[in-house]
Amino acid sequence: MEKTGLKIKLLGDPALRKKASCLRKVTPQHRRTLSLMAQLMYENSGIGLAASQIGISEAMIVVDIGKGLYKLINPQIVKRQGKMILQEGCLSVPGICVNVRRAKKILLEALDVEGNPLTIEAEDLLACVFQHEIDHLRGKLIIDHASILEKIKLKKKIEKIKKSAASYLV
Repeated sequence: MEKTGLKIKLLGDPALRKKASCLRKVTPQHRRTLSLMAQLMYENSGIGLAASQIGISEAMIVVDIGKGLYKLINPQIVKRQGKMILQEGCLSVPGICVNVRRAKKILLEALDVEGNPLTIEAEDLLACVFQHEIDHLRGKLIIDHASILEKIKLKKKIEKIKKSAASYLV
């Protein structure tokens, strides 16, 4: 399988803090981008990837927790139930894990690759990953969920990632 040519943006890259805009129409280019995003996610042993993580500020995500690939456009959570705390990592914040409180069960609405509306009920890990990727579309990262104490403990690691992102940008 050939490399995608895409690069995952790292913490410190301004693209990660941009809010993604909703797509009005799904084009063949969007479908191609979603396929490349899925390939990049798999190459990096990830279970989710948002378009903002590759520098595209459009509301598209791919998710696969080992039970099938989701390629979603304009995903929105319309209902949340329960609470859970899971330790999360992120391809844009390598080497860092943060305890994040999320809804245990969600109801999500999105468009598929053909632009058809769909509704997905998700719970546990799948719900967590959808919420994580939708956070990315809003410019929010896992470190934003970290407690003050966690941020202090992670400060050196965070600075190291930001430095490597800065050298990436040059």
